[in-house]
Amino acid sequence: MGKQHLFRLDRGGDGGSAGRRSINSLSTCAAMTTSPVSIHPYFRAHPGKLKTIKGLLPRFVEKTATEPKVLHYEFTINGDEIFCREAYQDAEGALAHITNVGELLAEMLTLSDLIRIEFHGPDAELEKMKEPLAHLNAAWFSRVVGLER
Repeated sequence: MGKQHLFRLDRGGDGGSAGRRSINSLSTCAAMTTSPVSIHPYFRAHPGKLKTIKGLLPRFVEKTATEPKVLHYEFTINGDEIFCREAYQDAEGALAHITNVGELLAEMLTLSDLIRIEFHGPDAELEKMKEPLAHLNAAWFSRVVGLER
């Protein structure tokens, strides 16, 4: 892939424009050349189980820390909804993660319901995951455009 033009946004620094952003000029950034895959699972805690789930989450992080292809991994909570923001170098890394945390995931599903799961990434990587994960009824999001630093 070649270069693509993107707008560069500068933070205002002239007193009156502090905190505002304005389009200053065009800059050129490298198009994405990697194959990251992200997983976006949303869980809803069963009544009275959120405290137990919060105690389980560090075990997921500890287990995931051993994976060589993890790019980022974190949990966030909004009320009784738990979200895991996670990404891997490629489909192989994402599939390995699901296997690695399988026992913890089974425990999580006794405490919560998986209300939605999304996979995001390049078509070629997503295709590698669709068959082994068909039972999840996932939403598959194909990467269209992006940038990397």
